[in-house]
Amino acid sequence: MTKTARIQKSRNTWKAKAVLRATKLRYQRKKSARLQERQDARHRELEERVGFLECENACLRSTAVVHPPAVIDGGSLDLRRTSCVMMVIEGIVSFRAVPRIWGVLQRLGWAQIQIPHFTSVIHWTLRAGMAVFNAVGRTDEPWLAIIDCSIDIGTRKALVVLRVPLSAIHQKQGAIGLQDCECIGLKISTRWNGPLVKDALVEIFGKAGMPQAIIKDGGTDLKKGVELYREVEYAKQVWVIEDLGHVAANALKAEFAERTAFSVFLEIIRKGAARIRQTDLASLLPPKIRTKGRFQGITELAQWAEKLLNLMGGQGRSKQDSELGMLRKAFRGLSQLRLFLEQFGATCRVTEQFLKLLKLKGLNQATYSEAKTLLKQLPDRSQVHARLSSWLDRHLHIQRRLAIGQLPLLVSSDAIESLFGKFKTIVQRNPQAELNRLVYIIPLLCGTHTSAQIDLALRGCSHGRMLDQIEQTIPPTLRQQRHRILDSASSDQIPETGNPARLKAG
Repeated sequence: MTKTARIQKSRNTWKAKAVLRATKLRYQRKKSARLQERQDARHRELEERVGFLECENACLRSTAVVHPPAVIDGGSLDLRRTSCVMMVIEGIVSFRAVPRIWGVLQRLGWAQIQIPHFTSVIHWTLRAGMAVFNAVGRTDEPWLAIIDCSIDIGTRKALVVLRVPLSAIHQKQGAIGLQDCECIGLKISTRWNGPLVKDALVEIFGKAGMPQAIIKDGGTDLKKGVELYREVEYAKQVWVIEDLGHVAANALKAEFAERTAFSVFLEIIRKGAARIRQTDLASLLPPKIRTKGRFQGITELAQWAEKLLNLMGGQGRSKQDSELGMLRKAFRGLSQLRLFLEQFGATCRVTEQFLKLLKLKGLNQATYSEAKTLLKQLPDRSQVHARLSSWLDRHLHIQRRLAIGQLPLLVSSDAIESLFGKFKTIVQRNPQAELNRLVYIIPLLCGTHTSAQIDLALRGCSHGRMLDQIEQTIPPTLRQQRHRILDSASSDQIPETGNPARLKAG
């Protein structure tokens, strides 16, 4: 090909490309123009719509009647004290918070009330709780008793007994709450053992009637006390239900607590948490590992460990100074426990599903079959499988012996744990924590109470009667003993001669 032919061919190729490019650009310009025209039309339509709505809104505002916010008139003492008690038991706030809430409402113009002192709120709440507790009597409906001892608060523990109708789960179609319970027993002591629990149950059930069954955890004091109580002739027909949550926790403890891999796992978690606590990886901190009752919340830790393993990935090096590298370094050795953690997590998942099923639906023949199907996912040699299967068989027998048909049987004492939690939330501002007269608010935290019922309870218990009952049932607190001892010690130091007033003041 000659030089002229090559130039002509190159020129023709260039012209073809230029024509194609010009055609594409022309098409894009026309398309952009069409889109811009459509967008401008949409904007004009929206502006017209906004203008119309603004005119309509202005007309509505000009014709609307503005009502001032409702103002709470607390001029009546009955309304004021009832409102304060309802704030405590429904809002679950401390006694000191009630006057502050009224102060905020007053500054906002929503309340006109003489703000009470927090001690008045305490006295009103105690009077109402005492009246509700003293009104406990017998009932014709068959019921279960949930018993438990609180944790040590100061030097004392409280034994609390709740009454729950047998039909509670069936009527509610779900797990029961405190609104379904009634507090029928409340005893305070510095220690609890079998004979003391037995004597308390005799007194409580003598007043409230005999339950069909007693639900309790695995505490030795409660176990011995219930055994002694059932030795009484008229109490032999009372059945004992072991709390499912504690049984499952003990089964997991028997399965994993003595394993070397589990001890290594806890040690890795403890050290790793300390390494990332003050770093950018603090959002990945593991759940708190409790010492007491560790296996009652262990499922959350198992789920966290599985997610962390997935986040850390498998083999291969990570980039230098990357978050993945820091995470692997902090929890060094966790990947070597992958097989154990998979087994641990699977067991915890099955146990959690088992607990959820029976706590929500109760135990009858239908839920028994569902629970047995869940346990088949665990190996036959698993202690969790063996213990939970044995528990199912025993308690299905109890459900049948109660002659309640397919009415589900309550198998959990979670309600009483929730009660203790609410109680501690209300009294946590106490400068010296101990069980004192404030335990009489516990009856108010159970069941449902209307303002009319609270007002009636306040009228049924005077301030003097409240003080008399507290003096008879509540021993002197540590604070009262401290003041009495120190005040008497300071008065003994005053000499017989001289100016006593000056000596006391100095």
